[in-house]
Amino acid sequence: MSKKLLDVVVVGAGPAGLAAGLEAKKYGLDCVVLDKGGITNSILNFPTQMIFFTTPELLEIGGVPLVSDREKPTRNEALKYYRKVVGAYKLKVNQYEEVLRVEQFEPHIFRVHTPSSQYEARNVVISIGYYDNPNMMGIPGEDLPKVAHYYQEAHPYYNCDVAVIGGRNSAAEAALDLFRHGARVTLIHRSAQLSDRIKYWLRPDIENRIRAGEIQALLDTRVVEIRPDCIQVTPVHSTGEPGTVRTLKNDFVLALTGYRPDVEFIRRAGVEVEPRRLRPYCNTETLESNVPGLYLAGVIIAGLDTNEIFIENGRFHAKQIVPDMAAKL
Repeated sequence: MSKKLLDVVVVGAGPAGLAAGLEAKKYGLDCVVLDKGGITNSILNFPTQMIFFTTPELLEIGGVPLVSDREKPTRNEALKYYRKVVGAYKLKVNQYEEVLRVEQFEPHIFRVHTPSSQYEARNVVISIGYYDNPNMMGIPGEDLPKVAHYYQEAHPYYNCDVAVIGGRNSAAEAALDLFRHGARVTLIHRSAQLSDRIKYWLRPDIENRIRAGEIQALLDTRVVEIRPDCIQVTPVHSTGEPGTVRTLKNDFVLALTGYRPDVEFIRRAGVEVEPRRLRPYCNTETLESNVPGLYLAGVIIAGLDTNEIFIENGRFHAKQIVPDMAAKL
């Protein structure tokens, strides 16, 4: 149990959380960063060979340059970079220490509970992202071992029948990679066409593979059940009449259906949340929530509109938060 009163506890060691910890250190504040996974755990779960859409300087934090062999950095280069930053600044990051709850028991005094410790701090920054919370389909068989909500590499799926569920970038990238490494791929999407947000260089590739019959695409289709050796699908607009359900041979399912913020976590900490888009209340200038001393950073601020905040802009939230925090200490 931590008995020392800290200036700030940061919940989440993604780029936005690390940036908050670095900025707190710059201001001379006593800070610890906690994460239930490793440093930048979301990036750790990205596909092994992933290349970022952005350029290196837009991922940088703490004024440390990110060196990349190409115009755009890879996942492994990003992981190496964030490790380097944490080490260079001697930032205190407790990995694999999940925060169970945050409670305010006195004005500007918080208790942060983990399975092994309890921290007390004058301020808390919550920067928990959303990648740990996949959107579940709520269908029979979704909990089978053959179902995954993350895609890392193609090798385990060689010469297998793989269903990729989704119609955005992650689904298109996974389907293409699987096809090129010898899997038999069926891409299943609820809408009548793939998302218009697919990266401009991916769209012709995935459309050409579908047109050539190299990747089977079932659009306007949903999966209704997953079984050990097959899946069952039906048209989205099916009337439920006999004969509308098809059975497809299947070895693995990649349900790349998106992710959602852990709104309940911040609600339990006392943060008010807008009911429609699940945007938490926070001051737009300082990013302090309705709970004095509790700040929000990164994509959690956007609620369900997760396409508004990325590493590129979330990394700057620290410069809004910490000066306000420091001025009140």
